[in-house]
Amino acid sequence: MQIRQWIDSERPAVILHPSGTRLSFAELEARANRLAHHFRAAGLREGDTVAVLMENNEHMHAVMWAARRCGLYYATISTHLNAAEAAYIVDNSEAAAIIGSRATADVCATLEQHLPDALPELRLLADDDLDGWQRYPDCVAHHPTTPVPDEREGDLLQYSSGTTGRPKGIRRELPHVTPEQAGVMLTPLLGAAGIDGTSVYLSPAPLYHTAPSFWSMSVQALGGTTVVLEHFDAEGALEAIERHGVTHGQFVPTMFVRMLKLPSAVRDRYDVSSLRRVVHAAAPCPVEVKRAMIDWWGPIIDEFYGSSEGVGVSFIRAEEWLQHPGSVGRPLGGAAHIVGEDGEELPPGEPGEIYFEGGLPFSYLKDQEKTAAARNDRGWASVGDIGHLDADGYLYLTDRRHHMIISGGVNIYPQEVEDLLIGHPRVLDAAVFGIPDAAMGQSVKAVVQTLDPADATDEFAEELIEWLRGRVAHYKCPRSISFEAQLPRTETGKMIKRDLVARYSADESHSVTTPA
Repeated sequence: MQIRQWIDSERPAVILHPSGTRLSFAELEARANRLAHHFRAAGLREGDTVAVLMENNEHMHAVMWAARRCGLYYATISTHLNAAEAAYIVDNSEAAAIIGSRATADVCATLEQHLPDALPELRLLADDDLDGWQRYPDCVAHHPTTPVPDEREGDLLQYSSGTTGRPKGIRRELPHVTPEQAGVMLTPLLGAAGIDGTSVYLSPAPLYHTAPSFWSMSVQALGGTTVVLEHFDAEGALEAIERHGVTHGQFVPTMFVRMLKLPSAVRDRYDVSSLRRVVHAAAPCPVEVKRAMIDWWGPIIDEFYGSSEGVGVSFIRAEEWLQHPGSVGRPLGGAAHIVGEDGEELPPGEPGEIYFEGGLPFSYLKDQEKTAAARNDRGWASVGDIGHLDADGYLYLTDRRHHMIISGGVNIYPQEVEDLLIGHPRVLDAAVFGIPDAAMGQSVKAVVQTLDPADATDEFAEELIEWLRGRVAHYKCPRSISFEAQLPRTETGKMIKRDLVARYSADESHSVTTPA
């Protein structure tokens, strides 16, 4: 994947919002090439890894493009991790270089405490000074702005968000071709979303996540402009759409929820008529949330379902979704299969584990057992999601396998109740999970974040439980509801339930509880 056809262009490749910092295609090309030469001068070769610990800033795309031009893997690390957690990824990826920034300098400064023998020799820090680290971009200023002579295509070394444990490294074999020979992996999705070289694409999530990095670079490869939110803010996203004439964007459902729950006067203040198509992914979107977004922005809100592993992908346009509400579409290439606990394929309408055939080959870094377990004896791959197909081949998600609650021997998937709770006008976010129960094995627990903190009362908890009992089978209804000021989600919208499960399994003293 490359952007060579745009190297002389002064059109913006990157615009940061709200700061307004702009980087032209010509400048992005020059910066990427200088850093690529620096990597080569330090001895990095095809197949080596660069760890990237940076927030959304003006350097992030240049770093990723430089790595791709050198045939390197680049492991992007969440800026929300502490030094020990970041050090795990640096060590696990066997990084030969690391680049941080002023915003992550404190974590960078303490990495050596956790990696006394494994901290990479090549250490760069953007826009700041740190003992033992080279100041970037100053340290590459003497290098040529032309490509390195031995360019090879690199790839993202993806680490999962770690919602159920330590992050897993997901790696694919490098293509061993030049950037010019490499294709744009997202071509089918970009085409389905109508993205081309005229697009102005809004990337509201952190670039260290898989989809934001892949999609923003792919848009640039086509010649389109990427508008990057420095931090997500519901009103700020609307402001960016209006100010920069955004034509396309990718969101996660929690972003939709936060925009929808802005006061109507705020939502109506911004002109979003420049939008042609918008996609969402990463987490299931409640049906009523998506309907409300289509009512607001029009039938331009498309959806794709996939995974960092690349086992398969489905896509559905807004117009189709209105005919198949709740579906995540049909596969773009390959085929989807629903498999029961006995390993046999299930008929339409019956939920089971989702498998794809024909997806990209991948492996979990340093975990052959987990890699093998992701495929069945027919070569189909799964990441543990549960869903079903309808008679027309449309896929519907039920939940993640590891989120399932077993209460009294009955399988309960929390997503249904979470979607209902998020649809309540006084609820901003919700998590539903199982906690130990001596009689039932597990009981259903809900934790809610209210739109108005003053609503976090026992009286409202009782009201919510009664409200749910009128909308869902009683065995699925939470027996207790607690409140949190902020629920733990990743920036891509995935709920981090493990901490909630541990906390509420140990302490039920602050909950409103109803009889089973």
